[in-house]
Amino acid sequence: LAEGAMLLRGFAAERGAALLAAIEGIAVAAPFRRMITPGGFEMSVAMTNSGTAGWVTDRKGYRYARHDPDSGKPWPSLPAEFLELAEAAATEAGFPGFVPDACLVNRYEPGARLSLHQDRDEADYGHPIVSVSLGLPATFQFGGLKRSDPVKKVALRHGDVVVWGGAARLFHHGVLTLRDGEHPLTGHRRFNLTMRKAL
Repeated sequence: LAEGAMLLRGFAAERGAALLAAIEGIAVAAPFRRMITPGGFEMSVAMTNSGTAGWVTDRKGYRYARHDPDSGKPWPSLPAEFLELAEAAATEAGFPGFVPDACLVNRYEPGARLSLHQDRDEADYGHPIVSVSLGLPATFQFGGLKRSDPVKKVALRHGDVVVWGGAARLFHHGVLTLRDGEHPLTGHRRFNLTMRKAL
């Protein structure tokens, strides 16, 4: 996709059922919710987290929190399936030794989207980001350091993994509005795992 950014087609496809089962377990302990942005808008994407810290947003701003603000309890632990996949994908993309401590789980339903943004809430930008697509196909947008930079549109299918770091670590990215459809494992939904080293 760019220097430091790679699309791994189908890299997680064989792990799809196990990853989705792990997501179900996470959602039992920390249910999906649509968070509020600092501007007061409800996000169209439903979210939950696993790991040492979870990404949250509310009227106070964007940040990582060690506890689920809804329950006050620590987020569920990162499943072994997530850790193994993150390390393997990062190594394949040229970032060996990656060990995430946070995974944001996004659930998209038809009409949901994620506007162009940078991942800037992590303590150290020296670690890559591993993003895993499960379920319905989606159009991923990958731009540059400036929001006004040209944007590539990439079709993502079930099992595709995108890894970016290095020179591309702070590139803008997003997901266009999800179209309706049906996937044999997820029905009318798409799930995305975004694994990061947050703390």
